[in-house]
Amino acid sequence: MTAELVRGQNHPLPDTRLEIRVSAGHPVLAGATLGDEQGRVPGAEWIAHPGAPSLPGVDVPGQAAADQRLTVDLEAVPGAVHRVSVLLALPGPRAGGAARFGTVAAPFVAVAGPDGAEIATFTITGLDSESAVVALELYRRQGAWKVRAMGQGYEGGLAALLGDQGLARAADLAATILETVTPGPTAPVAAPAQHVPEAERVRRTAPVTATDPAPAGPANPPPTPPSTSGGPVNYAHPRRQAAPAPGPVPAPEPEREPRQGPPTPVAGDASGWSMDERLYNQVWGMFEDLARTAAAYRSACEFAENRLDRELDQTLSDYRARADGANDAARAAARARHDELVARAQEVLDRDLAQLVAESEVVEPALPVAFARWENPVWQAYRVPAEEPMAVRLGDLHLPERTDLRIPMLVRLPLERGLWVDSGRGNSEAAGLLDEVELRRLALDCAVAHAARLLAAHPAGAFTVHVVDPAGAGTAALAPLVDTGVLAAPPARGAAGVSAVLEQLTERVDLLQMAVRAGAADALPPGLDAARQLLLVHDFPHGFDDRAVTRLRYLADEGPSVGVHLLMVADRADASAYGPLLDPLWRSLLRLTPVADDHLADPWVGHSWSYEPPTLPPGSGVLRQVLGQVAAARHGKRP
Repeated sequence: MTAELVRGQNHPLPDTRLEIRVSAGHPVLAGATLGDEQGRVPGAEWIAHPGAPSLPGVDVPGQAAADQRLTVDLEAVPGAVHRVSVLLALPGPRAGGAARFGTVAAPFVAVAGPDGAEIATFTITGLDSESAVVALELYRRQGAWKVRAMGQGYEGGLAALLGDQGLARAADLAATILETVTPGPTAPVAAPAQHVPEAERVRRTAPVTATDPAPAGPANPPPTPPSTSGGPVNYAHPRRQAAPAPGPVPAPEPEREPRQGPPTPVAGDASGWSMDERLYNQVWGMFEDLARTAAAYRSACEFAENRLDRELDQTLSDYRARADGANDAARAAARARHDELVARAQEVLDRDLAQLVAESEVVEPALPVAFARWENPVWQAYRVPAEEPMAVRLGDLHLPERTDLRIPMLVRLPLERGLWVDSGRGNSEAAGLLDEVELRRLALDCAVAHAARLLAAHPAGAFTVHVVDPAGAGTAALAPLVDTGVLAAPPARGAAGVSAVLEQLTERVDLLQMAVRAGAADALPPGLDAARQLLLVHDFPHGFDDRAVTRLRYLADEGPSVGVHLLMVADRADASAYGPLLDPLWRSLLRLTPVADDHLADPWVGHSWSYEPPTLPPGSGVLRQVLGQVAAARHGKRP
């Protein structure tokens, strides 16, 4: 069965030899880029376009045309290639074409196997002022290849598309590519496989019979592209085709065995120089996969609902069919189509979620200390690291489609912004069930856990923590930090203590900024602590006067660039007296919560991710054990 994809949806590829058919109804340039695991294209030589139509494993047409065929052999692409992006671009008014996709029919793209049967199709709707679009993405995931419907348009045209994929001098390269094409006829195109289009789909069905002129090229022209006018398509890459030798015809290649289900997940199945880097990239790959598969499912359900509403409206408007009962049959058929589409979307979602759950079960136990949950046994063997890790785990993320599938929330080091543990109720249902005292206690417990993890992630003496607790209300929760001796000084109390700590850190930021700007790092005072600094502020704004608030804002804005960070535990409502003065402060901090809350917005696909704070196992002594080792290493003692 052909999969009709919606934007963001993916589908497994049963074979690595593919033909990609484009029906646009107007001249388009078709090309492909070969990218690494992050989707970045190393250089212009990794782009297949009409001026250079052949790359290892990829062949694209040599002209702009309304109907295009691209051939791909995924086994022939270089090993460093993890993504093959299929792009379409309008030649532009100078070449007699349209200026933007919004004025022409929506392009239709189909992925077909070696037998010509369509595997997946995608109609690229919703384009307006864009003149270039990434139509599809073929990507490698755990040793298997999948296709993802992208539909990512670019108002800046081909230059913006190439620049987004990391290419330098993208504007010059785009101009060179566009100069190599003019709208022209295509090679003979075989009739597409029988397909029932959606009502709004516009496809060009009449084959073009003219042939392409030979593109300009070097003295040794490339091999003739495979014929598509009839018979089987030759998917072998032209550079891998040997000259026919006389003699008997070789025996046909045995058919490949079909894939037996999805590949078995493996921890560290991602690119990277070290195991930690590979695990980090794998976790973010899981995050992206979960975001995309959920977006595809929601988009498919929304499409099904909209189509059902439209079809029901059409049946109601047909007054002639009311008398003979045809309306009832039409409504029943519309609901059946809706249910079928939703069921297919649910099937794909369940398949992808099951694969992600299996991967999570393999990856979670293999995570290093900085990435692991507190209950992970790796903490029992903790030793102070010799190097700073790439990131630390600040909690978990999940979506409502599968709440038990938790993706580690990894934040890169050094921190680019401060942290704010919100002790207020906000709009959280879970926070609304707790009284104010309990919520504030949980917030400070979370902040202590975050501070402990940051201390544990850094080498001895490379991270210093200061605490401000003006009223002494956090004595019990701060006990693990105080009792183990990991703090630079006892928690500051009262307005005078608050002012002294803020003044010390403000002066530090000023000195470091002046040294950096002057290029005189060796001129810093000899006694200056070279470690990164973290200021944990509890019970804000109690004990803060106007001067202290100004300094706090300064630290939030200027501190991260020189290694001074904030960890605020506060209820925004308590500081409402300052009005909009503190709005920049809250915006500059990464908001975390002491209870589960779906406040983390994802602008990429529009999801609201639910955040789960880190929790210690009940009765566990792992926090004090780890902090004890940090303190011993700081003071040069054996743990």
